[in-house]
Amino acid sequence: MLSKKTKYGLKALSFMAKQTSNLPVQVATISESENISHKFLESILLTLKKAGFLGSKKGKGGGYYFIKPPVEILMTDVIRQLEGPIAMLPCASLNYYEKCEDCPDEAACSVHKLMVQIRDSTLKTLKNNTLADIL
Repeated sequence: MLSKKTKYGLKALSFMAKQTSNLPVQVATISESENISHKFLESILLTLKKAGFLGSKKGKGGGYYFIKPPVEILMTDVIRQLEGPIAMLPCASLNYYEKCEDCPDEAACSVHKLMVQIRDSTLKTLKNNTLADIL
C-alpha cells in the first residue's frame, strides 16, 4: 500500500498541475482543497522540491511551482522519491537490492520470482504514466 505521504504528494501535484495559471500555489490553498495537514504537506512539498520537481518562491505571491512540466514527471520518479523502493521485497528491487538472509537460493525461490513479476508489471505501468497522464 502507498503511504499517506505518497498519496498526499500525488494529490498535491495533481492539484497544482490542474491550475490554469503558472503562478506559484500556496501550501494553504493545496492543504485546504485536498484536505491535507498543512505541516505534513509542507514536508512533502519540500521533499519534491529537493528532488527537482518543484521550485518555491517566498513572500507575497509565493508558493510552489513546477520546475519540470507535468508531462515530464514520471510516476516512477515521484513514487521512488516519496515511497522509496517500488519492489515489495528488497531481493526484488532494482535500485535498493538486498539479499534475503533466509533464502539459500534466490534463483530457485518462488516468492522472489513472483515479486520480480509484480515489480516489473508495476514499473511498466508507472514508467508509462506521467503526472499529465493521471490528471
